[in-house]
Amino acid sequence: MYRPYRTPIMKVSPDIKLPEPRISKFLFFILKFFANLYFFAFYGVTKTVPSEEKILLEAFDRALSGKSRCILAFRHPNGGEPQLLTWFFLYKLKRYAAKHGIRFTRRPHAVFVYGYEVVRWGGWMARYIMPNLGAMPIYHSKMDIKGMARIYKAIAEGPYPLAIAPEGQVSYTADTVPRLEPGVIRIGFQAAQNMEKKNPDCPVEILPLSVHFRFGPWGKATVEILLQRIEKFSGFSRRETRKLSFEERLQKCRNHILEINEERYNIKSEIAFSFEQRLDRVANAALETAERMLGIKIDITNDYFTRLYNVRQICWDRIFLPDVFELNSMAKIQRSMMDLGAGEAWHIARHQELADICWYFKCSIPTKDAALHNKIEFVQNLHDFANRTMGGAYSNRVSIFPRKVIFKAAPVINLTERLSRYREDKKAVVAETLSELEKAYLDCIDEMNRVEQG
Repeated sequence: MYRPYRTPIMKVSPDIKLPEPRISKFLFFILKFFANLYFFAFYGVTKTVPSEEKILLEAFDRALSGKSRCILAFRHPNGGEPQLLTWFFLYKLKRYAAKHGIRFTRRPHAVFVYGYEVVRWGGWMARYIMPNLGAMPIYHSKMDIKGMARIYKAIAEGPYPLAIAPEGQVSYTADTVPRLEPGVIRIGFQAAQNMEKKNPDCPVEILPLSVHFRFGPWGKATVEILLQRIEKFSGFSRRETRKLSFEERLQKCRNHILEINEERYNIKSEIAFSFEQRLDRVANAALETAERMLGIKIDITNDYFTRLYNVRQICWDRIFLPDVFELNSMAKIQRSMMDLGAGEAWHIARHQELADICWYFKCSIPTKDAALHNKIEFVQNLHDFANRTMGGAYSNRVSIFPRKVIFKAAPVINLTERLSRYREDKKAVVAETLSELEKAYLDCIDEMNRVEQG
């Protein structure tokens, strides 16, 4: 029986108040019993394996013993990296250290930096666990003096590495590096300057960590199920697609979803344009629509992600009101107006969510000979493209269980050694260091692919 789509009823709420981040021994004790169950529920029988573990172990050893301050710059292509890394550091890293004759001075752990919107959509569990694991929220698009002070304090006082994703958010692709934000480099250099005054013998290091998912027979079977679901969303019968190759099926769905979005934003379909060019037009139209609905002056000369983060922040701030505490005591008409504003913000955010996935979804359709993880990544992103076209968000994203997750570390980047040049030309040194970080990731990707092909 057909069931019409029902728009969720969105009501305004008071903002979420989090306690100050701390390391809770009680939570560590609880997680000891439930972490494996949580891991299994979200990742099945996935194995976590470090590559170049000696680099990772030595960096942790220096940080935990106070010989250095470490910023763990991890890739964030899938969304679950912070949970995976937290679990791995707490329950696996010590065992690998023992194999190399390394004994940590304390239990290994890392404190993560995350966008404040995570606890707004993440539910009660995220709001309890994250502050008690020392994780620190930060705003992407507005001044956050308190949040930045917290981060610098965590680096200066240690003892745990500070984990932050230089991509700024989920990037949806592991075998390329679509973009890196310079924030992690700037934070690192400022922390190095602070440490130079307090403890000149304690360098600030950036440890690049690349994350790679690999799949087995379950992934191969599930990707076909997911592709059939996309075809059903698109209105294609099994009879239409049965004789098509895997690549043709992907192209048929991708082009159809793109055409639906062009029609939505009144964009004339230009056959002479490439898919990427047409997708860019949709992404810009979606973002401009969200800005226009919010009453933001559209300035296409501004950085795309600065605009995207700004829209996201305003929408969340209209759903979770930062400065309103007594909602229940308000007059009904005033409260109703606020609820309407929250509902409007929710709908506006659908355009922002589409603009987000469109910016990243520019990878080529995998051939029949492509690696399984490339095929699965593309189909997951294609499903997400369809999902957000229908009003979904990242929280509705479908992820296929990997068989193995590989954490590959690259040699650390010592920021303290570069301070003299940084003082002479901050902009150039930040750009140079960011480029070095990107190269470290690309080298990890190339080596992973070379080993698997060889």
